Amino acid sequence: MARRNNIWASIDWLTVVVYLILVFLGWINIYAAVYNEEHQSIFDISQRYGKQLIWIGAALLLGFFILLIDTNFYVFFSWFFYGLVILLLVLVLVAGTEVNGSRSWFLIGGFQFQPSEFAKFATALALSKKMSSFNFRLSRKQSLLQVLAIILAPVVLIMFQPDTGSAIVFLSFVLVLYREGLSGVVLFFGALIVLLFLLSLLVPNYILLMVLFVGALVAHYVLNLRIRPVFRGLLIAAGVVSTLYAANRLLDAGFSNEVVVLAGTLACAVGFTVWIARLRIRRSYIVSLLFFASVLFTYSVDFVFQNVLEKHHQSRINELLGIQSDPLGAGYNVNQSKIAIGSGGFFGKGFLNGTQTKFNFVPEQSTDFIFCTVGEEWGFVGAGVVMALFVYLFIRLIMLAERQRSVFSRVYGYSVSIILFFHFVVNVGMTIGLMPVIGIPLPFFSYGGSSLWAFTILLFVFLRLDASRLDKLV
Repeated sequence: MARRNNIWASIDWLTVVVYLILVFLGWINIYAAVYNEEHQSIFDISQRYGKQLIWIGAALLLGFFILLIDTNFYVFFSWFFYGLVILLLVLVLVAGTEVNGSRSWFLIGGFQFQPSEFAKFATALALSKKMSSFNFRLSRKQSLLQVLAIILAPVVLIMFQPDTGSAIVFLSFVLVLYREGLSGVVLFFGALIVLLFLLSLLVPNYILLMVLFVGALVAHYVLNLRIRPVFRGLLIAAGVVSTLYAANRLLDAGFSNEVVVLAGTLACAVGFTVWIARLRIRRSYIVSLLFFASVLFTYSVDFVFQNVLEKHHQSRINELLGIQSDPLGAGYNVNQSKIAIGSGGFFGKGFLNGTQTKFNFVPEQSTDFIFCTVGEEWGFVGAGVVMALFVYLFIRLIMLAERQRSVFSRVYGYSVSIILFFHFVVNVGMTIGLMPVIGIPLPFFSYGGSSLWAFTILLFVFLRLDASRLDKLV
């Protein structure tokens, strides 16, 4: 009982220490990234590292006061915070300031405020509140649609800014749903959609179409263990496509090979679907439905890629996939980042001795590309230490989430760990060329008050919930 009453004895101080170390290391590397011999004082508030120190001080005070507030406050006001953030995301589209082509910021005096960073915290609260409500069952369609609406509402508003990078982060909440009982089939099909999207960019559509058709026939065999329809389907498809191709050439109709393959394959697929309908093979209905959905998705990728994604995102994805090579344009940031990290070697060049850093070869080196400063000046060892700290933090947060007695605290804890993990993987991945550059910060490292405060609020609210895990929430 004494432990319950003494909140400070119940705080997970190991997590707090890791947080403080990461914040300190981030500040030191921001100093190195923007170091100026004319402003050598690390406390110079006219420079980014001086301003970051102010944000850090405010974040520490914010974390302290969060720990003082009763946990029921966060439960009771979950919907209020979510509604407030949704309102801010609407207002920023009207009254926000445009920065780097994205209307994502409020400019108040000399301070920039980005609502999308705080939307992650509010969405985590709302999701936790909904999933801990009475009689909630994720297996029910109505409940699933409700939580998806909670996740997708901020995504849609952020896409209007547009800020694709921040919007993508919210999709990581699906992993929280998986922990709470969402079928793994959903994740499997989600991974297939991503794979199909990439293949649609890399492979001609008519070739991908033939692969999908063969895959549908194989799936039919796996479900029904009947090999004859598979061979029959392949022979009919080959015959129809060959006939259409020959007719197109002989009649000089002028249709492209893709149109011929599309027409032939779809005709065979329709015929195959009618045949299994007559035989009432119900399990194959799903295969046919997935095939037609895959074809529709494949042919919609070009439209989405050309009309939804920003030009710079298109260029970065093309650069990552090897579709184009533009080392002085879309690939410049990543190339310079990899040079900086590689030049650090095993032990690094030493603090303030990074040549790529000092001569500003890497744009945004104190924000999105802060990790390349770590790699250049501290080398493989320093980068390994930083990554180890993050990995320890993620493991620790998952352990804390698993020991929660309330659904609200567990869902919120997993939300925190997954959001931080997603930011870490994507940010580090894009600095070493394994991920497209989508412009999201490295937690506790990247320069910026909005991101630091948002991550601090996320983490410390969970620490407060964990400290009171033995108490009953309202």
